[in-house]
Amino acid sequence: MSAKGNTFENDVVLLTFNGTAYSWNANGNLYVALHTADPGEAGSQTTSECAFGSYARVTVSRDGAGWTVSSDTASNTATISFPECTSSTETVTHVSIGTATSGAGQIIYKGALTASRSVSSGITLQFAAGALQVTEA
Repeated sequence: MSAKGNTFENDVVLLTFNGTAYSWNANGNLYVALHTADPGEAGSQTTSECAFGSYARVTVSRDGAGWTVSSDTASNTATISFPECTSSTETVTHVSIGTATSGAGQIIYKGALTASRSVSSGITLQFAAGALQVTEA
């Protein structure tokens, strides 16, 4: 996963050239969301976001306990586990990492899964430690 959201790209340019801190920088967490289609660079975390029964974004701390960083790649340190689906069926195709636990949070990074995953009642979708990787190219 290496595509950035447009707002985050603008944040990077503002930080680099104007010294303006990210608007969400004080937040100690990032939020992983699931999507049924590409939310796009201009989208928010609600764009094509999953809505199966009991779905919720997963909070991951913004530190070494949440992410391991080596060279230009960050990967999840521990398993990221979404709530068990209690109703409905959806096909998950994309994941995003953003700034809000709910609502139209800013997408920082987004990407397609290597294989779509079908979620239906009784299924718990998760990413094993190291499975979710963000590479800054």
